[in-house]
Amino acid sequence: MISFTCSAATVNARKGEAAEQVKEITKGGAHVGVDALGIAATCRGAVDGLRRRGRHVQIGLTGAAERGDVKLPIDRIVGSEITVVGSGSLPAPGYGAMMRMIEAGKLKPGKLVTGTVPLSQTSAVLASMDKFATTGFVVIDNYDA
Repeated sequence: MISFTCSAATVNARKGEAAEQVKEITKGGAHVGVDALGIAATCRGAVDGLRRRGRHVQIGLTGAAERGDVKLPIDRIVGSEITVVGSGSLPAPGYGAMMRMIEAGKLKPGKLVTGTVPLSQTSAVLASMDKFATTGFVVIDNYDA
């Protein structure tokens, strides 16, 4: 028989060292850390809060400050056998559960949309991405232009 206990805790990174707080709460570090912001401090904090053989999942791409680069403790990652995984999207089998969460109001994907453009302006948006000038998601709202 397999059993497990799941609990939740909140860590305010503005009040002390978040990774150390996570290690204290979890008695050694989290099994999984997720960064969905792409900010150096949150990415590093998620990795630093892991236990041996933990897994870091990076969802958020970096912004203007990081410009694609975040310093990580490679020796600790190797020595503690931490797995780092990049995730660009949700696998299709998870769509049903995600849609139910949206329907129930638990997820609000509209908050991620920072702008809309017609199809004719998508090239300019894509070109600006290499300058880290975009935030959130820009959605094509007119396919006739």
